[in-house]
Amino acid sequence: MRPSRGVPFATATLVAAALAWPAPTEASVLGGDHCAHQQRLHVPGAAFQRSACLPDLTTAALAGTPYTDMADQAGLTAKATRTRHGVPGVQIDGYFPDSSHFNATHGWRHDAQFVIRLPDHWNGGLVVTGAPGTRKQYATDTAISDRVLAQGYAYAATDKGNNGADFYRDGTRPGDAVAEWNARTTQLTRAAKREVAQRYGHTPRRTYMTGISNGGYLTRWQLENHPELYDGGVDWEGALWTADGPSLLTSLPTAVARMRGSAGDEDMYAVGFARGSEFLWPYHDKAYWGVTQKIYRAEFDPAYDPGCPGPSAGSTPDEVLSTCATDASYDYASRPASVHRAVARVSLSGRIGRPLITLHGDLDTLLPKAADSDVYARMVDASGRGSLHRYYTIQGGTHIDGLYDTYPDRLRPILPCYRSAFDALVSWVEQGARPPADQTVARPADQTVARPADGDVVDFCRLADRTDPMR
Repeated sequence: MRPSRGVPFATATLVAAALAWPAPTEASVLGGDHCAHQQRLHVPGAAFQRSACLPDLTTAALAGTPYTDMADQAGLTAKATRTRHGVPGVQIDGYFPDSSHFNATHGWRHDAQFVIRLPDHWNGGLVVTGAPGTRKQYATDTAISDRVLAQGYAYAATDKGNNGADFYRDGTRPGDAVAEWNARTTQLTRAAKREVAQRYGHTPRRTYMTGISNGGYLTRWQLENHPELYDGGVDWEGALWTADGPSLLTSLPTAVARMRGSAGDEDMYAVGFARGSEFLWPYHDKAYWGVTQKIYRAEFDPAYDPGCPGPSAGSTPDEVLSTCATDASYDYASRPASVHRAVARVSLSGRIGRPLITLHGDLDTLLPKAADSDVYARMVDASGRGSLHRYYTIQGGTHIDGLYDTYPDRLRPILPCYRSAFDALVSWVEQGARPPADQTVARPADQTVARPADGDVVDFCRLADRTDPMR
C-alpha cells in the first residue's frame, strides 16, 4: 500500500535488532572506524532495521548468508560474469511502514523492504535502484551492487513495496501497486541520502538512479518527476507505460495469441517483436508472456476477466506461468477510459530533468525495443530533452543476460555495456565529457580472434568513441 511517513523508534529497539542479526565474523573488525557508531545509524522513516558490520559487502562473500538472496538474482547475469570483491562496510536491512505482506525475506513477511550498503572507503556518491520484474531488494546485487560498491559508492535498493506474481492484489484501485513502486523509490532515495550523511558526515555529492526492466522504468520516472534528487541515471531496458500505448498491454496479447494458435509470426513483428528473435520465443512462451500479461492486465484492468488470474496468479509454478485464454483477444485500445486513466497515473512523459543513458537489446523478447525504448527515445526528443539523453542498442542483447549461457553463439550479455554506460554517465555528469552518440553496439562476429578483450562479451563492451554534434 501507499507508504506512510513512518515513526521514529527507540535506540534500544535498534540495538536489540542488531544483536539479533547473525554475528559478523572476527575478520569484520578491521580497525579504524569500520564498526564505529554502527548502532547510531537510523534509517529515517523505517519501521524496522538491522545492521551488520561486514568484512565484504559483495556477493562473493555474502552468498549463502542472510545478507543477500542468490535465488532472486537467478538468470539476470551470465554465469561467467566476473565481479569485484573485498569491500568492507556496514549493511542495513529493514522495511518502511506498509500494510502488504508479499515479501517473506528474513521471515518478516512485510513489504517495503530495503537494503543499504555503506562501504568503508566512500567516494562521495550514492547509487539507488529498485528491483526488476517482480523480484526483491537483493535481485541486482551481482549486476549492480558489487561493482558500484567496489568503486566506492554507497548503495540502496528497494523491493518497490510489493513483489511476486500477486503484486496486483496490493492497493485499492487500479494502478495502485505500480504507483507505489515510484513512491517507494523516492522514499528510499531521501532516506538513504540522510543515512549516508549519518555515516560519513555529509550528504552524497552525487546521486545516481539506475535499474533493470522495471528498475529501468523507475529510473525514467524518477528523472522525470524528481530530478532534484539525482544527478543522472542509467536505464537498462526500462518498461514503457503510456496512457494510450504502447506498453506491455499492447504487445503481449499478440504473444499470448500466438501461444494459443490465433496469431502468427507477422502479427508478432507488427507489434514490435524483432525478426531474428524467433529462437527465443519458445522460452518466453513458457516463462514470461502468459504470466506477465495476466498480472499487469489484472493490475490496470481488473474488470476485464476477474476470474483469471483471480485472487492469486497461482499456487504452483505451472499455474503462475499459465495464460488466461481471454488475454489472447485483449485489446487495450478499446478498453474503457478508466483503464487508460489507471495507466496514465504511472505513465512516462519523456521530460527528463537529468542526464539519462538508455540501453536496450535488439533481441529483447519481453519488452521489444521497437515498442519500448525506441518510442521512449522519441518521447524524450519530442519533449525537447534530447540533449540529456543517449540511447544505445546492444546487438544480440535480450531481456535477461542468463540466456547467453544457452545461446552463446547468438547473444551477448548487456551487463558489460551497462557498466561502460554507467562510467560514461559519471564522466558526463562530473567532468562534462559528452558520452558517445546514440549507436548500436555491435556484437563481435568472431569472439576468438583479435584482442582477447574485444571477444570477451561476458565482461567487456566498448562504446564507440564518437560524439553527436547535435547533442
